[in-house]
Amino acid sequence: MERQLKIVLEKTTEGYVAYPLGLQGVVVGQDDTYEEASADVKSAIRFHIETFGDEAFRQEPPILEVFIAEAGVTT
Repeated sequence: MERQLKIVLEKTTEGYVAYPLGLQGVVVGQDDTYEEASADVKSAIRFHIETFGDEAFRQEPPILEVFIAEAGVTT
């Protein structure tokens, strides 16, 4: 069964970090390129789901869309 998940990929000075939305626990992938980080996090997601089954998924409604916004904060 294929499930669709939203994955956030962040570019940092040290490469790329990727993590899925909607899973319980911490699942992270990282590597030097976008493609490698994406493949790494997909492998981590498969392992996480194989380990925890349906309990890996949050019980709340699924995430339909993801938006990235910048906000200025005065401290």
